[in-house]
Amino acid sequence: MLQVLYIFIPMLVAILVPLLYKRMNNIHTGWFVLAVPVTLAVIYTTYIAQVAKGEVFTAELPWIPSLDISIISYLDGLSLLFSLLITGIGSLVVLYSIFYLDKHKEKLHNFYVYLLLFMSAMLGVVQSDHLITLYFFWELTSISSFLLIGYWYNRDASRFGALKSMMITVGGGLMMLGGFVLLYLMGGTYSIRELIVMAPNLVDQPLFTWSLVLLLLGAFTKSAQFPFYIWLPDAMEAPTPVSAYLHSATMVKAGIYLVARFTPIFAASELWVWLVTGVGILTLFWGSFFAVKQTDLKGILAFSTVSQLGLIMSLLGASAVAFHANGSIDTIKFAAFAAIFHLINHATFKGSLFMIAGIVDHETGTRDIRKLGGLMSIMPISFTVAAIGSLSMAGLPPFNGFLSKEMFLTAMLALQKFEFFGFETWGALFPIVAWIASIFTFIYSFYFVFRTFNGNYKPEQLPHKPHEAPIGMLISPILLAALVVTIFFIPNFIGNTFVKPAVQAIQPFLYDSPQAVDIHVSAWHGITPELLMTIGIIIVGVLLFVALPKWQGMYQRFPQALTLNNAYDKIMQGLDVGLNRISRRYMTGSMRHYLLYMFSGITIIVIGSLFVKDAFSISFQGASPINLYEIILIVVLLIGTAITILAKSRLTAIIGLGTVGYTVALFFVIFNAPDLALTQLVIETISVALFLLAFYHLPKLGKREERMRFQLNRAIVSIAVGVMVTLVALSAHSQKLIPSIAKYYEETVYSLAGGGNIVNVILVDYRGFDTLFEITVLGIAGMAILAMIKLRMNRKENTHENK
Repeated sequence: MLQVLYIFIPMLVAILVPLLYKRMNNIHTGWFVLAVPVTLAVIYTTYIAQVAKGEVFTAELPWIPSLDISIISYLDGLSLLFSLLITGIGSLVVLYSIFYLDKHKEKLHNFYVYLLLFMSAMLGVVQSDHLITLYFFWELTSISSFLLIGYWYNRDASRFGALKSMMITVGGGLMMLGGFVLLYLMGGTYSIRELIVMAPNLVDQPLFTWSLVLLLLGAFTKSAQFPFYIWLPDAMEAPTPVSAYLHSATMVKAGIYLVARFTPIFAASELWVWLVTGVGILTLFWGSFFAVKQTDLKGILAFSTVSQLGLIMSLLGASAVAFHANGSIDTIKFAAFAAIFHLINHATFKGSLFMIAGIVDHETGTRDIRKLGGLMSIMPISFTVAAIGSLSMAGLPPFNGFLSKEMFLTAMLALQKFEFFGFETWGALFPIVAWIASIFTFIYSFYFVFRTFNGNYKPEQLPHKPHEAPIGMLISPILLAALVVTIFFIPNFIGNTFVKPAVQAIQPFLYDSPQAVDIHVSAWHGITPELLMTIGIIIVGVLLFVALPKWQGMYQRFPQALTLNNAYDKIMQGLDVGLNRISRRYMTGSMRHYLLYMFSGITIIVIGSLFVKDAFSISFQGASPINLYEIILIVVLLIGTAITILAKSRLTAIIGLGTVGYTVALFFVIFNAPDLALTQLVIETISVALFLLAFYHLPKLGKREERMRFQLNRAIVSIAVGVMVTLVALSAHSQKLIPSIAKYYEETVYSLAGGGNIVNVILVDYRGFDTLFEITVLGIAGMAILAMIKLRMNRKENTHENK
């Protein structure tokens, strides 16, 4: 149980944050919040040793037992790694935010509530073994990230970026939910572990491909894959701590996690291999190519994040090839290991770079790289951290990015060696595209660090006089930069402790335990094709970086009208105009029109369902005969209804209404329901009496008769509603799909409820809450009437006094 509760600790603490912010405003609220991720990181650290040996920890908290929905925390190598990233990077981000966000100028209670809510949501995503709870936490990440991105809601760009991210990621989440439902229909279970076990039996089912595509739509939108990446650059309007947390280490990695977790289920599909690998490599190229175009520091990092996520995604797709490789497994086994290893490396170097971008913005007042330069001597510590992060991102030694980039090139070269799925021909494109994309990665890495800290110092273009950031703001990026260097020298410790357990979770069809993952990481493998590709990347990258001013202008030649952002804007504008036009047509302000729409819709749905479900098996067997006196009562009922509607005076209408009520009471008597008849008689008597008492105050009917034109559409809808109700009643009477509950009432009315009158027991016990709410509604209505009467009396008294 405690394992499940760990997920909700940030959410529970978030409830206390506004109180702490209000009561202890002399202390930065971040200091209180910092204890949450630190404590959770320490707790999850205690699981490392056992999980590294292949152990798995589960805990379950029932949520909606009637629907078989539970919150199941499942900690294996993959989920534990992500949990440590969420809490570990979260601790550094909160520490960074304490010095980045001014406690006197910012609404810190809002910021930390949203951040803690997001932390709980991410922990829920990576630990959920239940498909429905995974979806719940998945959408909670979208909502909380929307709030974080739009934290500075007084800025138009912040609101636009927040809305854009939510529209795309929530839309993808709905697609993913469809995939989950199809998986449940195929496997009959919501458990991911159980679905993995039965994966060989799922691949041949007709819903399998649909489920695969829908699930990938959710993953691609969340992890900013092409063409859904367009929300990520606009999300850079968020405060830098948000960008460092959501867009380097957590939220954008949720899509990566989803693909990794479901690889054992879908790896057997050729479509999965091509979609994940192909979209990943395309995203890698697209993001790296357009990162060089950006002039905003966080914009460069946003597109670099897109490219790095594409790299990890392509490796996960390549890892699925191992399911089909058979004897050639040694050539592709590096893919899953490289994906997880680079995921860790990316979190370290990209987190530090986002923080440095925030520091530069904080100390100079701008993120425009065209105004920056010459800051190396002014901000030497920031430059050192930026250089370490950028060189690691470029894939140079002695930094951790070099190791995982070499493994990436190995995996891409291996793809063209497989003689299935067309890799023996089209597979040659993967190492080529990977090499070109790596060149642009090299360029934007150098572009970020050297255009900011090298070159000419331009104090006249800077809003503030720059200086080195306070030590409190530098602690977090320094620690991340230290990890970048440290991991390069102890890669196998990281591999054995964190990467191998995660790989075993991704590829259970290859490895029985983490120890079976026989991969050893080293910086030198001799003269290999990968090394030659790296040397080529460095040579071409340096040449293109030096010549950057001569060819960077080519980006301006791309027509804006053909961009994906422009397509998104046009779609949103079209929807806004079109839907407004539609709503103006039916939102007329007329209650008659609204009732017409509602009754039409209900009739079409119900009668259509009866047709589709073949529910017209109407039978009059066992029906009571219709006697003469019943026919007379029906006629009286119809006459009373007509009088009530067509009466020219209020008194006649009241009499007609009373006739309807008393006739219904007589029907209850005939049907042997004396209790209902008595209740109906009492209510009808009171209603008529009240009408008569208030008769003096009722508005009078006009002297002239108001003639209403006959309208065919209303007549059709009225007749259709009547036909619908009749068909439903006859169909329900004729088809008993489930036993009547009446028998249960008869058997338990005395033994369970202790009553002899079944009607009273149903109202008071079995439907106690229903009756209570009805009484409450009547009580509220009575109080409202009393208030209006008193208001009217007070107005009359005030009018009399004024006279």
